[in-house]
Amino acid sequence: MTKLSELRTAGDIRAEDLADDGIRAEQIRTALAHAVALRVLAYRVEHGLSQTALARQLGMQQPAVARLEAGDHEPTFSTLERLARGLGIEFHIDITPATSGLRDTA
Repeated sequence: MTKLSELRTAGDIRAEDLADDGIRAEQIRTALAHAVALRVLAYRVEHGLSQTALARQLGMQQPAVARLEAGDHEPTFSTLERLARGLGIEFHIDITPATSGLRDTA
């Protein structure tokens, strides 16, 4: 049986994964979608809403909310605008030669 002290931390595993060029490229490619997913999920949990209730609030279907929360597909600007208006939250996007993603507003 493996000892607790011999287990790798999540940080160790992440660093190892990011050393792989393919994994790092995919992480950069999906960073915006994952940041939006976390923001939408956090809003829904903070407000005690189901995906269906959140979809209703946004004028969307529940599967659309599920796709946003999965973070697998980059949202369009019109979707970000719909989220901002419907949820009263802001999105500040930084796009640089090396990366793109949401900037923390706090």
